[in-house]
Amino acid sequence: MKIYISMFGALFSSLTMAAMPVYLPVGSSYTLSGVINPRALSTSLSNPAAPYLMGSVSSGQNVRLGLLGPVGLSYELGEVGNLTDKVDDLESLLNRTDYQSQAEVDAAIAKANSIVRDVASTAYIKVAGSSQIPFMPFIYKTNTRGAFIIDASASFLGRANVLADDIVAEQTGSTYKIKSDTSFYVKKATDLRLGLGYSQSVLRTNYGELIGGVKANLHRISLGRSLVVLTDENDDASKVFTDSLFSDQHSSSNVGIDIGAIWVSNHYQLGATVANINQPKFDYADLGNCSNLSGSKLTSCNAAVVFSGKGKLDLSETYQMKTQSTIDGAITSRNRQWILAGSYDLNSVKDPVGDKYRWAVASLSFFSDNLIAPGFRVGYRENLVGSQLKYVTGGLTFFRRLNLDVAVSTGTTEYNGHSIPRSAYFSIGYDMAF
Repeated sequence: MKIYISMFGALFSSLTMAAMPVYLPVGSSYTLSGVINPRALSTSLSNPAAPYLMGSVSSGQNVRLGLLGPVGLSYELGEVGNLTDKVDDLESLLNRTDYQSQAEVDAAIAKANSIVRDVASTAYIKVAGSSQIPFMPFIYKTNTRGAFIIDASASFLGRANVLADDIVAEQTGSTYKIKSDTSFYVKKATDLRLGLGYSQSVLRTNYGELIGGVKANLHRISLGRSLVVLTDENDDASKVFTDSLFSDQHSSSNVGIDIGAIWVSNHYQLGATVANINQPKFDYADLGNCSNLSGSKLTSCNAAVVFSGKGKLDLSETYQMKTQSTIDGAITSRNRQWILAGSYDLNSVKDPVGDKYRWAVASLSFFSDNLIAPGFRVGYRENLVGSQLKYVTGGLTFFRRLNLDVAVSTGTTEYNGHSIPRSAYFSIGYDMAF
């Protein structure tokens, strides 16, 4: 059996049903967009000016903090329709070692190449998760029109897909078999982040208030890549691949600087954020150093060099947090129980595994002052680039503290004869009431 074709099918099967985004909004922000909402603590992370609006010195509530979470989990799928059948067909073609004629092996190669190109161009799986450290964020509003925030989180991101290579014939005596460097390829990232920020009122008029803010985010990011040839039958193949998922990574630290401003009036607000104005960089672990390797490690390393020569893979890779600008706005009731909000990214950026994001979001929310009556929110979110997935979002707040949010993509894919969403998100968190 070609172990990694079976592994490929198993990974897609298990992760599709039990997957757990780095660089997606957390908690109720996924539904509410980047608009600051004093009744939703997670929105204090969207704009560096937001913490100022999270407390009220006059009412004695100059401290806000999270308690548990929010914890967010997500998956995203490519077009994986009929994947199991395709994997079975490809496995049969590559397992066979006794093709009797050139014509027979040529027909097998043509069929295998068609399957590989189809899977490589459409099938991928992406899983991610993030969580605030307990009791974070912590916000303290001073008596002098300023607010400080300390924020800490951990997140992970992984993407798996197939790198396609030509399938060729190899003659052994009077029979033929087929071989290929087609590989299963995984990119992964983890981010431990500590944020320190300050915001304050810079202008007050009869019509509203202008708030400005700045935030420094210290990132400790680990980036890794793993590659295994699907036809690798070395005895150590499974162990080498599994080990590389956790050991072949490079960790580095850098700081990203965000700035933001919010104009708040009685019945509306406007905001603008510029994230990562200094564009920090982080390096992946290098591929292609094949010295002193053997077995599956050598097979995978040689395949990486081949893919690099064909322009399908960079042996050395750097992830840069590009600058992204976002504008937002909202119409609110006077007590801000009802909020109609939206946000729009002015440019796209890539996440650590190379996928592009540029969000447009709209939402309607109601936050109850009654401890028993739940608050609710509904929304729509669309990635304008990359996957171009569209999401219907919604959430509930119970007892003014417990927040549950979900998002489901409108696009679907077929798996084992069943239609499932191409992407979904779930979050739960518990924080102080406003």
